[in-house]
This record gives sequence, C-alpha cells and structure tokens, in this order.
Amino acid sequence: MNESSAISKNIEEYLEILYKLSPNGEQVSTSQISENLKISPASVTQMLKKLADMKYVEYSPYKGAILTDTGLKLAKRVTRKHRLLERFLCDVLKIKKNKIHQQACEMEHSLSDDAERALCHLLEQPNKCPGDNVIPECDLKFTSCEECLIQKEEDVEEVGKRNQNLVSIIDLKEQKKGKVSFIRGDHKVIRRLLDMGITIGAIISVMKVAPLCGPVEVAVRGSKLALGHDIASNVFVEAVEDEGC
Repeated sequence: MNESSAISKNIEEYLEILYKLSPNGEQVSTSQISENLKISPASVTQMLKKLADMKYVEYSPYKGAILTDTGLKLAKRVTRKHRLLERFLCDVLKIKKNKIHQQACEMEHSLSDDAERALCHLLEQPNKCPGDNVIPECDLKFTSCEECLIQKEEDVEEVGKRNQNLVSIIDLKEQKKGKVSFIRGDHKVIRRLLDMGITIGAIISVMKVAPLCGPVEVAVRGSKLALGHDIASNVFVEAVEDEGC
C-alpha cells in the first residue's frame, strides 16, 4: 500500500503548503497558510494543532508552525509527485500551462509510489517543474538515478526508503558539512562529479554560495572547487557534525 494512502488529502495539502512557504525550514505563520489555502485562520489553527498531535509539525500559538523531520519527509513526497505530474502534463500531454497546476493537484494524492518512480523514469529524472521550482529528490534507498534505473524491475516496497531527509548542496548553509548520499542525473553527471572527487560518501564543506544562482564554492577531499548552480542542486547530502573534510 502507498504509505501516503492512509493520510488524508487535506493533511497532505497542509504539509505541501508548509513546504512551499518554507523550503529551508523557517516558521510559517497561520495567516500565510490561511491566505494561500483560502481557509479561515481559525480552521488553520485547528488543523495545525492536529498536525502537531500527529508529530508532523511543531506549532506555537500566535507564531506558526515548522515541519518536523517526519512532516518534511511527507511534504517533500507530495510536492515531488505534484511537480513530476506538472512536468508530465506539460511535456508529454501538452496541457496548457494555466491548467496544469490544478490538474496536478487533483492527481497527486492518488499517484502510487511505484507510479511516481515510473513517471520519473519516463521523464528522464527532471530536476525542475515547468514553473522552474525544484523537484524534491526521491526518498528511495538509491545513491543515484543510474542505480534506480538498473534496478527498475524491483518495486518500491522491495527497494525501501531512506530514514533521513537530505538537502542539496545549495541548501546547505555556509561553513556546514554534509555526506554525499544521492546524486541526481545520468551517467555523464556522475562521471563529471567523480572526476572532481565528489562521490557517494564524500564529505563536502560549503564555503560560499553565490547569490542569483551563481556557483557554489566547496571543499572536498582537501581540494576547493567551484560548482555550477545546476550541478550543485543535484548533489544531495546528509548533514554531519563538524569533522574534517
């Protein structure tokens, strides 16, 4: 059974909007959620309390809510399905752009995890939706898209899912470190990163992130590198304590 099938559509909508309004984990106010979902502040408050009881958010009255690790995992999963569907509706079905968002909203809640994975394969592992928003990485226990393609005969239940949330290098704060756990892209991307010493398990320290989609300066294996924004956004890491690079 799809894990999210036991979670109501309403709850998924709230988690999705929280992720949209706070991709880097900032607190989201009740009024922000109310405005985006076109729901009264009182109803939003009631739902946030329910989500807090379910351990999906940390809620502070009059301040707002922050996704927990569990809530973030579910929010990213729903957001990923939505943005993959938008890509499919736009690129394959050629649906008009002003209609694809609502159509994707109606489809995302019933899309199984196996269907999501097949859709990603069909679309050749896209990293952005038509609106140029980043598609969250999958949470399957693969270290790369290439590995996923090689094992495409296995279903999601056989593969299993990661326990931890990952972040891309561009979302890792300056002077913080992470262990490379997943690389999105084809063999060319993997080869390019391998030539730079960026492999699964490598510890990367972010030195500086340039504004406006500029390069990201990192330190890895004793060397300093400047990675283009596009390639850095497809390298996902697990945060680690302050150890040597």
